[in-house]
Amino acid sequence: MWKLSSVVLGSALLMAACGGGADEEKEPVNGSGDPVVEEEEMAEPEVMAPVMNVDGEEIGTVTLTQGPSGVAMDVDVTGLEPGEHGMHFHETGVCTAPDFKESAGGHFNPTDKKHGLENPDGHHAGDLENLVADEDGNAKVTITTDAVTLESGMDNSLIDEDGTALVIHEGPDDNVTDPAGDSGTPFACAEITSENMK
Repeated sequence: MWKLSSVVLGSALLMAACGGGADEEKEPVNGSGDPVVEEEEMAEPEVMAPVMNVDGEEIGTVTLTQGPSGVAMDVDVTGLEPGEHGMHFHETGVCTAPDFKESAGGHFNPTDKKHGLENPDGHHAGDLENLVADEDGNAKVTITTDAVTLESGMDNSLIDEDGTALVIHEGPDDNVTDPAGDSGTPFACAEITSENMK
């Protein structure tokens, strides 16, 4: 009897030493019995591009980040005249100095609207609020717009086959006059393209 008890006790100790399986952590499974694999949080699309003036000089940067409420755009530039400057997304991501209007095309307008944030019939997707430069010609601002996206394949995506451009004008946008708010000659430009995605 003692010998049999020793054998049973030894077997129990051996099972405990091997883990026994009772306390072993198990992978969570779904309804089909397959292990559940948690998806990693996807990084939001982001574009960072230099801003060039009509002399081909870099005067700052623009960073665009896709968020839940639209695209947040951080603009940080120098060398502007103090005051307000019209700022718009244009339809082609090419900034060839000195004529940015020719290289970047017209305003980004996939919904075929008229110009102006104050237009009662709607506005271009590329219309943005004026950029304000301080007395030293510096401007730093964050603007969020839900009229565009960085997600590919969407009609209002800034990242299409030929990209888009952010263009800063010499004068202020009156937010009404078609096609560009009477904002004057384009002064600076940044290429919003897939090549500049981070």
